[in-house]
This record gives sequence, C-alpha cells and structure tokens, in this order.
Amino acid sequence: MDEQGAAPVGEQDLIRWSESLAAIARTGLAFTENLYERERYEEVLHVAADIRAAAGRAEGEPAAVVQEWLRSVGTGVPGYVTPKVAVGAVVGDDDGRILLLQRGDSGIWLYPTGWADVGYSPSEVAVKEVREETGVEVEVVRLLGVFDGLRLGFTRIPLYSLVFLCRAVGGELSPHPLEAMDVGWFEPDDLPHPTAGVDHWGPHAFAALRGEEVDVLYDLPRDRVWEE
Repeated sequence: MDEQGAAPVGEQDLIRWSESLAAIARTGLAFTENLYERERYEEVLHVAADIRAAAGRAEGEPAAVVQEWLRSVGTGVPGYVTPKVAVGAVVGDDDGRILLLQRGDSGIWLYPTGWADVGYSPSEVAVKEVREETGVEVEVVRLLGVFDGLRLGFTRIPLYSLVFLCRAVGGELSPHPLEAMDVGWFEPDDLPHPTAGVDHWGPHAFAALRGEEVDVLYDLPRDRVWEE
C-alpha cells in the first residue's frame, strides 16, 4: 500500500490496462469510417503500446506492436475484440490422482488445456485436447471453473479459460510429441514443480476429484470496475 492506502501498480495491472485500451481502439476501428475517429483510435493504440513497454513485456518496439494490432483489425461485428477462449480438463483416475502434462512451450506442469476450436462444443474440446495431448480417453462430468487468465496473471493476452471435471475411461499415457514434454498421474500431495496456478485451482479441483460437492469456481466481480 502507498501513503494513500492504494495498492501499488504492478506489471500485470499495466498489461491489463494496455490490452483493454488496445481492444477498445481496435473495436472502434472496426466500426467507424470517420477519418478523425480513426486517427484518435490509432493514437490510443500508441498509448497502449507505451503502457505495455512500461510493463517490460513488449515484444519489439511500441511502433511494431501498434502495427501488429492494426493488422488484426476486422470490420464490423467480426472486428469486435473479445478474449480468446481456452478449454482445460481436470482429469481424475480411480486412485484419486490427477492427470498433468509438462507443456512443450514452457516446461511448466498443468492440466491438459488448449484453444477452443470452431465447430466443437467446449466439452468436446476438453475430450479432444486430453486425448491429443496425453493419450487418455475421458468422459466429461461437468463444468468446474471459469477463469480470466489475464486478471489472474496466467497469461499476457486476454483469455477466458473453461475448465471441465473429467473422468478417465481408457487410453494409455502418450505425450504429444510437440505439445507435451511429459505426462503423468500425480497424488495431490506429490505434484511436480512447477504446477502452474495450483494455489488458485488446486483445492477446488482436488475436492471435486474426491467426490465432494463443489460449485463452479469463477472470478468474483470487482466493485463496479466498468465505472472506473
């Protein structure tokens, strides 16, 4: 806290503000043909890129980031910028263990997860991702959690994650050669390191795997943040 009692601004706050401004500006560009408005939205993109650079997480110069954002601008409704969607699966076996994989891109451990694919329902994506990434066949039990990855600091891009509770019904452990360095079944008190975000989702997931009745876990609304 500072002298006025406000929480200090962190790197993740800057990233969130940058992405929010960029989304507003790109959506505005998708819906307007007014040259004056387009200039103002592009100016907002430059401010957003400067904020991202201040966070120390810019990939390239701010001007290059702006050009990347501009290349992604659509037209009308298809250009309305929304968070990407990922789908994950908390999978348990008959011994109460959880299925985790070591991601090929980062080396961290996490439950199977991947981008939502067009043409599949979220639960179908969960089944498909588990099979592709680990070789295990599952059936979906129910929705377990809905998370804002950017708000929680799990990602650098706007991302909603839908996590399903699943039960293993067949298959054999076989890590995907590109997406997984390793896969395995783990006891709740013997997880590999590092297991991403386990302090947040772990207690809820393990309670569900034990057969306890738990509600869907989600990020509680902040105090009218849309009015700030």
